[in-house]
Amino acid sequence: MQKDKIQKWEVLNSHYLFREPWFTARKDTVKLPNGHQIPSYYVLEYPDWVNIIAITKENKFIFVRQYRHGLGEINFELCAGICEPEDSSPLQSAQRELLEETGYGNGIWQSYMILSPNPSTNTNLTYCFLVHDVELISSQHLEDTEDLSVHLLSIEEVKELLQNNQIKQALMAAPLWKFIAENKLL
Repeated sequence: MQKDKIQKWEVLNSHYLFREPWFTARKDTVKLPNGHQIPSYYVLEYPDWVNIIAITKENKFIFVRQYRHGLGEINFELCAGICEPEDSSPLQSAQRELLEETGYGNGIWQSYMILSPNPSTNTNLTYCFLVHDVELISSQHLEDTEDLSVHLLSIEEVKELLQNNQIKQALMAAPLWKFIAENKLL
């Protein structure tokens, strides 16, 4: 593989436009290695996110359905959330989110993928986990801003949702397609 000579950009100036819990935006003035300057480069700062492909002992995939205001639609999604400052790791965030949103827990956990929502403008990563043999151990513990239902789906139903563009969240579709590609015998 050929070695890249790509270099980082130099930040000449940076200031925040908004600092809100769910929307932090800054404007950078940057200088490229070739000397060209971009006076207004916008960056969105988010905490890291997690999502979970959770599979029960009965080989059912745990999905949630919820309204997403950006698209104005109710969609099927993987359980997901943000990495809270008090969480010691993305794994702990994922385990907390799965339990809070669905009541499922335990199981055999593994890190599955790390994705960037948009490396051009976003600062965060999404840590995807795969967990087998989860079981219902609690009731949901939803936040006041959450309204979602839990669904147990077969692999055939998951494939159908993907093939019919019913899973719109790209950070969820990518690990699901990877899972299907790696498990062709399912």
